[in-house]
Amino acid sequence: MLLKINNLRYINNLKITSILLFALLFYSSIAAQEIIEDKPKQKPLQKTDSVFSSFKALKVDGVAAVVGEYIVLESDIPKEREQILAAGGNLDGVTDCQLMGSLLENKLYAHHAIQDSIQVSDAEIRSQVDYQVQQFLQYFNGSMERLLEYYKKDDEASFREEMFEINKNNQLAAKMRSKIVEEVEITPEEVREFFNAIPVDKRPRFGTELKVAQIVAEPKVSEEEEQRIIDRLNGFKEDVEVRGSSFRSKAVLYGEDPGLKQAGYVYTLDRNKPRMVKEFRQAAFALKEGEVSEPFKTDFGYHIVYCQKIKGQKYDVSHILLKPKVSYEAIEEAKNRLENIRKRIIDGDISFADAAKEASDEKETRNDGGQLINPETQDYNFELTRMDTELYSQIQNLKDNEVSLVLKDEDNRGNVKYKILMVSDRIDEHVADYARDFLKIKELALKEKQLKAIEKWQDEKILDTYIKISGSYRDCEFSGNWLKK
Repeated sequence: MLLKINNLRYINNLKITSILLFALLFYSSIAAQEIIEDKPKQKPLQKTDSVFSSFKALKVDGVAAVVGEYIVLESDIPKEREQILAAGGNLDGVTDCQLMGSLLENKLYAHHAIQDSIQVSDAEIRSQVDYQVQQFLQYFNGSMERLLEYYKKDDEASFREEMFEINKNNQLAAKMRSKIVEEVEITPEEVREFFNAIPVDKRPRFGTELKVAQIVAEPKVSEEEEQRIIDRLNGFKEDVEVRGSSFRSKAVLYGEDPGLKQAGYVYTLDRNKPRMVKEFRQAAFALKEGEVSEPFKTDFGYHIVYCQKIKGQKYDVSHILLKPKVSYEAIEEAKNRLENIRKRIIDGDISFADAAKEASDEKETRNDGGQLINPETQDYNFELTRMDTELYSQIQNLKDNEVSLVLKDEDNRGNVKYKILMVSDRIDEHVADYARDFLKIKELALKEKQLKAIEKWQDEKILDTYIKISGSYRDCEFSGNWLKK
Protein backbone atom coordinates (compact mmCIF):
# COMPACT_ATOMS: atom_id res chain seq x y z
CA MET A 1 0.00 0.00 0.00
CA LEU A 2 2.83 2.42 0.82
CA LEU A 3 4.38 1.60 -2.52
CA LYS A 4 1.19 2.73 -4.20
CA ILE A 5 1.21 5.95 -2.19
CA ASN A 6 4.76 6.67 -3.30
CA ASN A 7 3.90 5.86 -6.90
CA LEU A 8 0.98 8.24 -6.76
CA ARG A 9 3.16 10.99 -5.38
CA TYR A 10 5.69 10.39 -8.14
CA ILE A 11 3.02 10.53 -10.82
CA ASN A 12 1.51 13.72 -9.43
CA ASN A 13 4.89 15.42 -9.01
CA LEU A 14 5.97 14.37 -12.48
CA LYS A 15 2.85 15.81 -14.05
CA ILE A 16 2.98 19.03 -12.05
CA THR A 17 6.64 19.50 -12.93
CA SER A 18 5.94 18.92 -16.61
CA ILE A 19 3.08 21.42 -16.61
CA LEU A 20 5.17 24.12 -14.92
CA LEU A 21 8.10 23.61 -17.25
CA PHE A 22 5.84 23.67 -20.28
CA ALA A 23 5.41 27.43 -19.82
CA LEU A 24 9.13 27.88 -20.55
CA LEU A 25 10.04 24.96 -22.81
CA PHE A 26 6.88 24.21 -24.73
CA TYR A 27 8.32 23.50 -28.15
CA SER A 28 10.07 20.27 -27.37
CA SER A 29 6.73 18.54 -26.95
CA ILE A 30 5.06 19.91 -30.07
CA ALA A 31 5.48 16.82 -32.20
CA ALA A 32 4.07 14.57 -29.50
CA GLN A 33 0.72 16.41 -29.59
CA GLU A 34 0.06 15.64 -33.22
CA ILE A 35 -3.42 14.44 -34.16
CA ILE A 36 -3.64 11.85 -36.94
CA GLU A 37 -6.45 12.05 -39.43
CA ASP A 38 -8.49 8.93 -40.26
CA LYS A 39 -7.08 7.32 -43.43
CA PRO A 40 -7.73 4.09 -45.33
CA LYS A 41 -6.03 1.16 -43.63
CA GLN A 42 -3.62 0.48 -46.49
CA LYS A 43 -2.11 3.98 -46.24
CA PRO A 44 0.49 5.04 -43.68
CA LEU A 45 -0.29 7.55 -40.93
CA GLN A 46 -0.45 11.15 -42.17
CA LYS A 47 0.31 14.37 -40.41
CA THR A 48 -2.48 16.92 -40.25
CA ASP A 49 -2.47 19.60 -42.92
CA SER A 50 -3.62 22.36 -40.56
CA VAL A 51 -1.10 22.26 -37.73
CA PHE A 52 1.94 20.45 -39.10
CA SER A 53 1.97 21.38 -42.80
CA SER A 54 5.47 22.84 -42.46
CA PHE A 55 6.77 19.37 -41.48
CA LYS A 56 4.89 17.37 -44.15
CA ALA A 57 7.82 16.74 -46.45
CA LEU A 58 10.31 15.92 -43.72
CA LYS A 59 10.41 12.82 -41.51
CA VAL A 60 11.97 14.12 -38.31
CA ASP A 61 12.13 10.86 -36.37
CA GLY A 62 10.34 7.57 -35.93
CA VAL A 63 6.96 6.89 -34.37
CA ALA A 64 7.42 5.14 -31.03
CA ALA A 65 3.73 4.70 -30.21
CA VAL A 66 0.20 5.45 -31.34
CA VAL A 67 -2.70 5.96 -28.92
CA GLY A 68 -6.02 6.56 -30.64
CA GLU A 69 -5.52 9.75 -32.65
CA TYR A 70 -2.21 10.66 -31.04
CA ILE A 71 1.40 9.65 -31.61
CA VAL A 72 4.53 9.61 -29.47
CA LEU A 73 7.79 10.15 -31.35
CA GLU A 74 11.03 8.44 -30.40
CA SER A 75 12.58 11.83 -29.65
CA ASP A 76 9.85 12.69 -27.13
CA ILE A 77 11.21 10.43 -24.39
CA PRO A 78 14.71 11.98 -24.12
CA LYS A 79 13.12 15.43 -24.44
CA GLU A 80 10.76 14.62 -21.58
CA ARG A 81 13.72 13.57 -19.44
CA GLU A 82 15.65 16.74 -20.29
CA GLN A 83 12.64 18.93 -19.44
CA ILE A 84 12.06 17.36 -16.03
CA LEU A 85 15.74 17.54 -15.11
CA ALA A 86 15.93 21.16 -16.25
CA ALA A 87 13.00 21.95 -13.96
CA GLY A 88 14.82 20.46 -10.99
CA GLY A 89 13.01 17.13 -10.99
CA ASN A 90 14.63 13.99 -9.65
CA LEU A 91 14.65 11.11 -12.13
CA ASP A 92 17.03 8.79 -10.29
CA GLY A 93 15.96 5.26 -11.09
CA VAL A 94 13.27 6.39 -13.56
CA THR A 95 13.64 4.50 -16.83
CA ASP A 96 12.72 5.49 -20.36
CA CYS A 97 9.98 2.87 -20.19
CA GLN A 98 8.41 4.66 -17.23
CA LEU A 99 8.58 8.00 -19.03
CA MET A 100 6.98 6.37 -22.07
CA GLY A 101 4.22 5.03 -19.84
CA SER A 102 3.56 8.56 -18.55
CA LEU A 103 3.31 9.93 -22.11
CA LEU A 104 0.99 7.10 -23.13
CA GLU A 105 -1.30 7.92 -20.21
CA ASN A 106 -1.52 11.56 -21.23
CA LYS A 107 -2.45 10.62 -24.81
CA LEU A 108 -5.06 8.16 -23.56
CA TYR A 109 -6.67 10.86 -21.41
CA ALA A 110 -6.78 13.37 -24.26
CA HIS A 111 -8.12 10.81 -26.74
CA HIS A 112 -11.02 9.77 -24.51
CA ALA A 113 -11.76 13.36 -23.52
CA ILE A 114 -12.60 13.91 -27.18
CA GLN A 115 -14.62 10.68 -27.29
CA ASP A 116 -16.57 11.81 -24.19
CA SER A 117 -17.26 15.23 -25.75
CA ILE A 118 -15.39 17.09 -23.02
CA GLN A 119 -15.29 20.75 -23.95
CA VAL A 120 -12.55 23.30 -23.43
CA SER A 121 -12.88 27.02 -24.07
CA ASP A 122 -11.06 28.09 -27.23
CA ALA A 123 -11.18 31.69 -26.01
CA GLU A 124 -9.47 30.78 -22.75
CA ILE A 125 -6.84 28.76 -24.59
CA ARG A 126 -6.16 31.66 -26.96
CA SER A 127 -5.77 33.91 -23.92
CA GLN A 128 -3.34 31.44 -22.39
CA VAL A 129 -1.36 31.34 -25.64
CA ASP A 130 -1.20 35.15 -25.68
CA TYR A 131 0.24 35.10 -22.18
CA GLN A 132 2.77 32.39 -23.05
CA VAL A 133 3.93 34.25 -26.16
CA GLN A 134 4.58 37.31 -24.01
CA GLN A 135 6.55 35.16 -21.57
CA PHE A 136 8.62 33.65 -24.38
CA LEU A 137 9.33 37.08 -25.87
CA GLN A 138 10.91 38.19 -22.61
CA TYR A 139 13.69 35.68 -23.23
CA PHE A 140 14.32 37.16 -26.68
CA ASN A 141 14.21 40.84 -25.70
CA GLY A 142 10.83 41.27 -27.36
CA SER A 143 12.03 40.00 -30.76
CA MET A 144 9.41 37.81 -32.45
CA GLU A 145 11.86 37.18 -35.29
CA ARG A 146 14.43 35.63 -32.92
CA LEU A 147 11.69 33.64 -31.19
CA LEU A 148 10.47 32.14 -34.49
CA GLU A 149 14.02 31.43 -35.59
CA TYR A 150 14.78 29.60 -32.34
CA TYR A 151 11.67 27.43 -32.67
CA LYS A 152 12.18 27.00 -36.43
CA LYS A 153 8.84 28.48 -37.39
CA ASP A 154 8.08 30.50 -40.52
CA ASP A 155 5.53 32.88 -39.03
CA GLU A 156 3.81 33.86 -35.82
CA ALA A 157 0.43 32.47 -36.90
CA SER A 158 1.68 28.88 -37.28
CA PHE A 159 3.62 29.20 -34.03
CA ARG A 160 0.48 30.25 -32.18
CA GLU A 161 -1.60 27.48 -33.75
CA GLU A 162 0.81 24.82 -32.58
CA MET A 163 0.80 26.30 -29.10
CA PHE A 164 -2.99 26.31 -29.22
CA GLU A 165 -3.07 22.58 -30.03
CA ILE A 166 -0.67 21.76 -27.19
CA ASN A 167 -2.63 23.78 -24.64
CA LYS A 168 -5.91 22.32 -25.82
CA ASN A 169 -4.69 18.74 -25.57
CA ASN A 170 -3.20 19.35 -22.13
CA GLN A 171 -6.50 20.80 -20.92
CA LEU A 172 -8.43 17.88 -22.39
CA ALA A 173 -6.18 15.41 -20.58
CA ALA A 174 -6.48 17.31 -17.30
CA LYS A 175 -10.27 17.45 -17.54
CA MET A 176 -10.43 13.75 -18.34
CA ARG A 177 -8.36 12.92 -15.25
CA SER A 178 -10.60 15.13 -13.13
CA LYS A 179 -13.71 13.45 -14.51
CA ILE A 180 -12.40 10.00 -13.62
CA VAL A 181 -11.96 10.86 -9.94
CA GLU A 182 -14.60 13.58 -9.44
CA GLU A 183 -17.09 11.21 -7.79
CA VAL A 184 -14.54 9.29 -5.74
CA GLU A 185 -15.24 9.87 -2.05
CA ILE A 186 -13.98 8.21 1.08
CA THR A 187 -15.70 7.43 4.37
CA PRO A 188 -14.17 7.66 7.87
CA GLU A 189 -14.32 3.88 8.10
CA GLU A 190 -12.32 3.53 4.88
CA VAL A 191 -9.74 5.96 6.28
CA ARG A 192 -9.46 3.87 9.44
CA GLU A 193 -9.06 0.64 7.42
CA PHE A 194 -6.41 2.30 5.26
CA PHE A 195 -4.45 3.46 8.32
CA ASN A 196 -4.72 0.15 10.19
CA ALA A 197 -3.45 -1.73 7.14
CA ILE A 198 -0.12 0.12 7.29
CA PRO A 199 2.41 -1.74 9.47
CA VAL A 200 3.31 0.26 12.57
CA ASP A 201 6.99 0.42 11.66
CA LYS A 202 6.16 1.72 8.17
CA ARG A 203 3.68 4.46 9.00
CA PRO A 204 4.53 7.85 7.48
CA ARG A 205 6.28 10.55 9.46
CA PHE A 206 4.94 14.08 9.41
CA GLY A 207 7.22 17.07 9.78
CA THR A 208 7.10 19.80 12.41
CA GLU A 209 3.76 21.60 12.41
CA LEU A 210 2.62 24.88 13.86
CA LYS A 211 -0.13 27.47 13.65
CA VAL A 212 0.44 30.97 12.31
CA ALA A 213 -1.58 34.10 13.03
CA GLN A 214 -1.14 37.58 11.62
CA ILE A 215 -2.45 41.11 12.00
CA VAL A 216 -2.45 43.29 8.90
CA ALA A 217 -2.49 47.07 8.52
CA GLU A 218 -3.26 48.39 5.05
CA PRO A 219 -2.62 52.03 4.03
CA LYS A 220 -5.89 53.83 3.42
CA VAL A 221 -6.64 55.53 0.13
CA SER A 222 -7.90 59.05 0.68
CA GLU A 223 -11.44 60.04 -0.33
CA GLU A 224 -9.94 62.72 -2.58
CA GLU A 225 -7.87 60.13 -4.47
CA GLU A 226 -10.85 57.82 -4.89
CA GLN A 227 -12.96 60.67 -6.23
CA ARG A 228 -10.18 61.67 -8.64
CA ILE A 229 -10.19 58.12 -10.10
CA ILE A 230 -14.00 58.06 -10.37
CA ASP A 231 -14.04 61.44 -12.11
CA ARG A 232 -11.40 60.28 -14.58
CA LEU A 233 -13.37 57.13 -15.44
CA ASN A 234 -16.52 59.22 -15.88
CA GLY A 235 -14.52 61.39 -18.27
CA PHE A 236 -13.56 58.33 -20.33
CA LYS A 237 -17.18 57.21 -20.37
CA GLU A 238 -18.35 60.61 -21.60
CA ASP A 239 -15.66 60.69 -24.30
CA VAL A 240 -16.87 57.35 -25.65
CA GLU A 241 -20.63 57.92 -25.38
CA VAL A 242 -20.82 61.63 -26.28
CA ARG A 243 -17.74 62.35 -28.38
CA GLY A 244 -17.43 58.97 -30.12
CA SER A 245 -13.96 58.17 -28.83
CA SER A 246 -12.65 54.61 -29.13
CA PHE A 247 -13.02 52.63 -25.90
CA ARG A 248 -10.22 50.30 -27.01
CA SER A 249 -7.85 53.25 -27.46
CA LYS A 250 -8.67 54.44 -23.95
CA ALA A 251 -8.07 50.95 -22.56
CA VAL A 252 -4.74 50.67 -24.41
CA LEU A 253 -3.51 54.10 -23.29
CA TYR A 254 -4.79 54.27 -19.72
CA GLY A 255 -5.92 50.82 -18.51
CA GLU A 256 -3.89 49.18 -15.73
CA ASP A 257 -4.96 45.54 -16.21
CA PRO A 258 -1.99 43.64 -17.75
CA GLY A 259 -4.19 40.61 -18.41
CA LEU A 260 -6.40 42.61 -20.76
CA LYS A 261 -3.53 43.24 -23.17
CA GLN A 262 -2.64 39.54 -23.15
CA ALA A 263 -6.29 38.73 -23.99
CA GLY A 264 -6.30 41.08 -26.98
CA TYR A 265 -8.27 43.73 -25.05
CA VAL A 266 -11.38 41.53 -24.99
CA TYR A 267 -12.63 39.22 -22.24
CA THR A 268 -15.34 36.69 -23.08
CA LEU A 269 -17.66 36.16 -20.12
CA ASP A 270 -20.16 33.30 -19.95
CA ARG A 271 -23.20 33.56 -17.69
CA ASN A 272 -23.01 29.80 -17.10
CA LYS A 273 -19.31 29.77 -16.22
CA PRO A 274 -18.45 32.39 -13.59
CA ARG A 275 -15.26 34.29 -14.31
CA MET A 276 -13.96 37.53 -12.85
CA VAL A 277 -15.04 38.89 -9.48
CA LYS A 278 -18.72 39.25 -8.64
CA GLU A 279 -18.83 43.04 -9.02
CA PHE A 280 -17.28 42.84 -12.49
CA ARG A 281 -19.73 40.17 -13.68
CA GLN A 282 -22.73 42.09 -12.36
CA ALA A 283 -21.68 45.28 -14.14
CA ALA A 284 -20.90 43.48 -17.42
CA PHE A 285 -24.07 41.38 -17.61
CA ALA A 286 -26.26 44.44 -16.92
CA LEU A 287 -25.08 46.09 -20.17
CA LYS A 288 -26.46 46.06 -23.69
CA GLU A 289 -24.21 46.03 -26.75
CA GLY A 290 -22.34 49.31 -27.09
CA GLU A 291 -23.02 50.46 -23.52
CA VAL A 292 -20.44 51.58 -20.97
CA SER A 293 -21.03 50.96 -17.25
CA GLU A 294 -20.83 53.45 -14.44
CA PRO A 295 -17.56 53.35 -12.46
CA PHE A 296 -17.51 50.59 -9.85
CA LYS A 297 -15.05 49.27 -7.30
CA THR A 298 -13.44 45.84 -6.84
CA ASP A 299 -10.44 44.67 -4.81
CA PHE A 300 -8.31 45.50 -7.86
CA GLY A 301 -9.34 49.15 -8.13
CA TYR A 302 -12.03 51.11 -10.03
CA HIS A 303 -13.43 50.06 -13.43
CA ILE A 304 -15.72 50.93 -16.26
CA VAL A 305 -16.82 48.09 -18.56
CA TYR A 306 -17.74 48.28 -22.24
CA CYS A 307 -19.98 45.62 -23.81
CA GLN A 308 -18.67 44.94 -27.30
CA LYS A 309 -20.87 42.02 -28.35
CA ILE A 310 -23.47 39.64 -26.89
CA LYS A 311 -23.67 36.09 -28.26
CA GLY A 312 -26.38 34.27 -26.34
CA GLN A 313 -24.99 33.71 -22.84
CA LYS A 314 -21.55 35.01 -23.80
CA TYR A 315 -20.48 38.64 -23.55
CA ASP A 316 -17.39 40.09 -25.22
CA VAL A 317 -16.33 42.97 -22.96
CA SER A 318 -13.43 45.30 -22.40
CA HIS A 319 -12.72 47.48 -19.41
CA ILE A 320 -10.53 50.24 -18.07
CA LEU A 321 -9.01 49.62 -14.64
CA LEU A 322 -7.49 52.47 -12.64
CA LYS A 323 -5.82 51.89 -9.29
CA PRO A 324 -5.95 54.69 -6.69
CA LYS A 325 -2.53 55.79 -5.49
CA VAL A 326 -1.65 55.46 -1.82
CA SER A 327 0.18 58.44 -0.34
CA TYR A 328 3.43 58.23 1.60
CA GLU A 329 1.62 59.61 4.65
CA ALA A 330 -0.94 56.78 4.47
CA ILE A 331 1.81 54.17 4.29
CA GLU A 332 3.57 55.64 7.33
CA GLU A 333 0.25 55.82 9.22
CA ALA A 334 -0.37 52.09 8.63
CA LYS A 335 3.12 51.20 9.83
CA ASN A 336 2.85 53.32 12.98
CA ARG A 337 -0.61 51.98 13.72
CA LEU A 338 0.71 48.42 13.65
CA GLU A 339 3.74 49.35 15.78
CA ASN A 340 1.32 50.58 18.45
CA ILE A 341 -0.75 47.39 18.26
CA ARG A 342 2.41 45.28 18.61
CA LYS A 343 3.44 47.26 21.71
CA ARG A 344 0.06 46.72 23.34
CA ILE A 345 0.34 42.95 22.77
CA ILE A 346 3.89 42.75 24.16
CA ASP A 347 2.91 44.90 27.17
CA GLY A 348 0.07 42.47 27.90
CA ASP A 349 -2.70 45.04 27.40
CA ILE A 350 -4.42 42.85 24.78
CA SER A 351 -4.06 39.33 23.39
CA PHE A 352 -2.92 38.74 19.83
CA ALA A 353 -6.30 37.21 18.92
CA ASP A 354 -8.29 40.11 20.39
CA ALA A 355 -6.00 42.62 18.69
CA ALA A 356 -6.60 40.90 15.36
CA LYS A 357 -10.38 41.04 15.83
CA GLU A 358 -10.19 44.67 16.85
CA ALA A 359 -7.65 46.15 14.46
CA SER A 360 -6.64 43.83 11.56
CA ASP A 361 -7.53 45.03 8.06
CA GLU A 362 -7.49 41.48 6.69
CA LYS A 363 -11.13 40.40 6.70
CA GLU A 364 -10.30 36.77 5.80
CA THR A 365 -8.46 36.18 9.10
CA ARG A 366 -9.75 38.92 11.39
CA ASN A 367 -12.67 37.00 12.89
CA ASP A 368 -10.46 33.94 13.53
CA GLY A 369 -8.08 35.92 15.70
CA GLY A 370 -5.71 36.30 12.76
CA GLN A 371 -5.25 32.54 12.26
CA LEU A 372 -4.06 31.63 8.75
CA ILE A 373 -5.71 28.68 6.99
CA ASN A 374 -3.44 26.20 5.25
CA PRO A 375 -4.65 26.15 1.61
CA GLU A 376 -3.57 22.51 1.21
CA THR A 377 -5.31 21.04 4.25
CA GLN A 378 -7.96 23.70 4.95
CA ASP A 379 -7.08 23.66 8.65
CA TYR A 380 -4.86 25.88 10.81
CA ASN A 381 -1.78 23.62 10.84
CA PHE A 382 1.25 24.27 8.66
CA GLU A 383 3.98 21.70 8.07
CA LEU A 384 7.33 23.49 7.94
CA THR A 385 8.71 21.44 5.05
CA ARG A 386 5.66 22.28 2.90
CA MET A 387 5.14 25.88 3.92
CA ASP A 388 5.17 28.73 1.43
CA THR A 389 8.77 29.93 1.09
CA GLU A 390 8.00 33.57 1.86
CA LEU A 391 5.92 32.74 4.93
CA TYR A 392 8.59 30.35 6.18
CA SER A 393 11.27 33.04 5.90
CA GLN A 394 9.14 35.36 8.01
CA ILE A 395 8.45 32.94 10.89
CA GLN A 396 11.45 30.57 10.90
CA ASN A 397 13.22 32.35 13.79
CA LEU A 398 10.13 33.01 15.91
CA LYS A 399 9.67 31.17 19.18
CA ASP A 400 6.22 30.03 20.25
CA ASN A 401 3.93 32.97 21.10
CA GLU A 402 6.63 35.48 20.16
CA VAL A 403 5.39 38.48 18.15
CA SER A 404 7.44 39.36 15.07
CA LEU A 405 8.69 42.82 14.19
CA VAL A 406 6.50 44.85 11.85
CA LEU A 407 7.08 43.45 8.35
CA LYS A 408 6.47 45.21 5.06
CA ASP A 409 4.59 43.08 2.54
CA GLU A 410 3.59 43.59 -1.10
CA ASP A 411 1.02 41.44 -2.90
CA ASN A 412 0.92 40.46 -6.56
CA ARG A 413 -1.14 43.56 -7.34
CA GLY A 414 1.57 45.88 -6.06
CA ASN A 415 -0.37 46.86 -2.93
CA VAL A 416 1.81 47.60 0.10
CA LYS A 417 0.74 46.54 3.60
CA TYR A 418 2.32 45.83 6.98
CA LYS A 419 1.86 42.81 9.24
CA ILE A 420 2.98 41.18 12.45
CA LEU A 421 3.09 37.40 12.91
CA MET A 422 2.95 34.93 15.77
CA VAL A 423 3.37 31.13 15.84
CA SER A 424 1.77 28.74 18.33
CA ASP A 425 0.85 25.09 18.98
CA ARG A 426 4.10 23.73 17.59
CA ILE A 427 4.18 19.95 17.16
CA ASP A 428 7.56 18.35 16.48
CA GLU A 429 8.18 15.79 13.76
CA HIS A 430 6.29 12.58 14.59
CA VAL A 431 4.96 9.27 13.34
CA ALA A 432 1.42 9.53 11.99
CA ASP A 433 -1.23 9.42 14.69
CA TYR A 434 -4.78 8.60 13.58
CA ALA A 435 -6.57 11.10 15.80
CA ARG A 436 -4.16 14.02 15.52
CA ASP A 437 -3.34 13.56 11.81
CA PHE A 438 -6.75 12.42 10.57
CA LEU A 439 -6.97 14.98 7.75
CA LYS A 440 -3.55 14.07 6.36
CA ILE A 441 -4.30 10.36 6.60
CA LYS A 442 -7.64 10.96 4.91
CA GLU A 443 -5.83 12.74 2.07
CA LEU A 444 -3.49 9.76 1.59
CA ALA A 445 -6.40 7.32 1.70
CA LEU A 446 -8.38 9.35 -0.83
CA LYS A 447 -5.41 9.49 -3.20
CA GLU A 448 -5.03 5.74 -2.87
CA LYS A 449 -8.69 5.25 -3.79
CA GLN A 450 -8.39 7.71 -6.69
CA LEU A 451 -5.35 5.83 -7.95
CA LYS A 452 -7.33 2.61 -7.98
CA ALA A 453 -10.14 4.35 -9.90
CA ILE A 454 -7.64 5.60 -12.47
CA GLU A 455 -6.04 2.15 -12.77
CA LYS A 456 -9.44 0.57 -13.37
CA TRP A 457 -10.34 3.19 -15.97
CA GLN A 458 -7.01 2.71 -17.73
CA ASP A 459 -7.37 -1.06 -17.82
CA GLU A 460 -10.78 -0.74 -19.45
CA LYS A 461 -9.89 2.02 -21.93
CA ILE A 462 -6.61 0.47 -23.04
CA LEU A 463 -8.56 -2.55 -24.28
CA ASP A 464 -11.05 -0.30 -26.11
CA THR A 465 -8.47 1.96 -27.76
CA TYR A 466 -6.23 1.48 -30.79
CA ILE A 467 -2.71 1.34 -29.35
CA LYS A 468 0.50 0.42 -31.09
CA ILE A 469 3.93 0.35 -29.44
CA SER A 470 6.94 0.17 -31.77
CA GLY A 471 10.61 -0.71 -31.60
CA SER A 472 12.46 -1.30 -28.35
CA TYR A 473 9.55 -0.04 -26.26
CA ARG A 474 7.75 -3.31 -26.94
CA ASP A 475 10.23 -4.86 -24.50
CA CYS A 476 9.17 -2.53 -21.66
CA GLU A 477 7.43 -3.88 -18.59
CA PHE A 478 4.74 -1.20 -18.27
CA SER A 479 2.59 -0.85 -15.18
CA GLY A 480 -0.42 -0.72 -17.52
CA ASN A 481 -1.37 -3.26 -20.17
CA TRP A 482 -0.19 -1.05 -23.04
CA LEU A 483 1.05 -4.05 -25.03
CA LYS A 484 -2.32 -5.82 -24.55
CA LYS A 485 -0.75 -9.13 -23.66
